[in-house]
Amino acid sequence: MSRFDQRDKIHTLDAEDDCEEIVRILGSLEFPWDIEQALGLALYRTYAMPSVGQLLGDTHEFTERTQERYDDTALILNDIMEHGFGPGRGRDALRRMNQMHRSYEISNEDYLYVLSTFVVMPVRWLNDYGYGWRRLSDHEIAASTNYYRKLGRHMGIKDIPETYEEFRELMDSLEAEHFAYTEGGRAVSDATLALMVDFYPSWQRPLVRPFTKALLDDSLIKAFGYPEPSAFWRKASDMAMKGRAKVVRRMKPRKERRWARMSPNIRTYPDGYDPSRIGTFPQGCPVPHDMLTREVPATGAKVPAPGQAVAPEQR
Repeated sequence: MSRFDQRDKIHTLDAEDDCEEIVRILGSLEFPWDIEQALGLALYRTYAMPSVGQLLGDTHEFTERTQERYDDTALILNDIMEHGFGPGRGRDALRRMNQMHRSYEISNEDYLYVLSTFVVMPVRWLNDYGYGWRRLSDHEIAASTNYYRKLGRHMGIKDIPETYEEFRELMDSLEAEHFAYTEGGRAVSDATLALMVDFYPSWQRPLVRPFTKALLDDSLIKAFGYPEPSAFWRKASDMAMKGRAKVVRRMKPRKERRWARMSPNIRTYPDGYDPSRIGTFPQGCPVPHDMLTREVPATGAKVPAPGQAVAPEQR
């Protein structure tokens, strides 16, 4: 099997009609680790948007239940990507995500911004930063854009951009206009960084924190009120990521798909999960009738009790 067979297969598919399958190939075979990092960074950027960061801070979910919210977000997005928008786990995950979102007053502009980060950040990571073992082609960028446009429509988002360039311009303009420090955004950022550091062995953690912060651009550093990373860490982080890309390019192509749900960093549901039974259930949000829950004191939202992420008949 050639290192570029999957790329060649993608270019036999239609960028609009086959966008779901193209995104699956990119995310599970060509760039599973890279796209996972890029989407994580995409979500992280949203904390610097005051209307988003402060809302997440006020829910206390990302500060008091950081691991659970990390897992829920990764698993829901994974199931939509892996299983598609049709009946089954993909649609169940999409419905669960929409239930959570609709429990809060979120503007269409905020939805558009978050969606734009999903479209833009993988391209920036792989192409603009040079962290991919190969570049995404225009065909692949168009397919990924079409996939997230489709996701946006299923989320009820209005006025969705049509092209990658329009998404990029939207993201950059909204960040330039709105990025600012908030207590909530900083608290969510601190909690997320602490979780990311915890993914590594204890002896590596003192290095992981400055390494990770050095990957953040100046606008994020300023919005979160962090000290500017040193030139050493900026250079070291960039060289390390580009060095990794060169190594991956010489590796044998992946034959088995790797989904985000397989990540060892996901720890909340060791016995499995049903996408309709994970996440939070804010006040007024329907809870599966056979699921035991516990209340989050700070907000009154309900979350699954231990062992309740799988329906009783499936245990």
